[in-house]
Amino acid sequence: MKSTELNIASIQMISTPVLQENLDAANRLVEQAAKAGAKLAVLPEYFCLMGLKDTDKVQAREQLGSGPIQEQLANIAKINGIYLVSGTIPLEAKNSNKVLNTTLVFDNEGERICRYDKIHLFGFQTRSERYEESETIEAGNTPSVFSIAINNQEWRFGLSICYDLRFPELYRSLGEVDCHIIPAAFTYTTGKDHWEILLRARAIENQCYVLASAQGGIHINQRRTWGNSMLIDPWGAVLANLPEGEGFVSGILSKDKLNEVRSKLPALKHRKL
Repeated sequence: MKSTELNIASIQMISTPVLQENLDAANRLVEQAAKAGAKLAVLPEYFCLMGLKDTDKVQAREQLGSGPIQEQLANIAKINGIYLVSGTIPLEAKNSNKVLNTTLVFDNEGERICRYDKIHLFGFQTRSERYEESETIEAGNTPSVFSIAINNQEWRFGLSICYDLRFPELYRSLGEVDCHIIPAAFTYTTGKDHWEILLRARAIENQCYVLASAQGGIHINQRRTWGNSMLIDPWGAVLANLPEGEGFVSGILSKDKLNEVRSKLPALKHRKL
């Protein structure tokens, strides 16, 4: 593989209310992705716990830098020699009845190199469904990017989580990146209509890759998530997709492709506002 290419993977899960069950599944899937050549892998939102009730995640919260979830994630990254974007885990918030829904990034030695607390909190209601993340989650306020160097080549990634996808101003605020990483647990209802078109829009307007990792199936708590973890290129083409079920998708980030798209249609240089 050229030094201007990077093999990455997106893990899809159907997480349960049992913490260790989910950590074991994540370990197994990341190991499979690493053996397939991935140098970076992404877990989905709520990968470690899809509780029977919304408050379950409050009971599982950890302090930053301490706790079994973070310890096992660091170990998974180190053992597999892979950069690991940890989906989201519940961290302590100022309000003791809430958590921060946080993405942590670990390097291939198991060291934490980045943190992002979900900024936009999902709210949605129909006659049969109701979601109000603000009841159990405290919103973050700081956008986040991270860079890694592999084979003397630097790769820059933007972080966002699920509902953030609907707010394009967040992505523009992060500046130019090679790839936006988006762990999610989109509902089936909203996902079937909006998921792919929003992901492709973020790729097209920011002229970068988008790697989305999703929950994908019917959970024990009867919540149904949309799945369709995918990798999208800077022109908006879907390179890989997993409609539903547990597994992973993988693909190649190419600096050549990024440069091609940005040179033939230099929209990022044409911005006025």
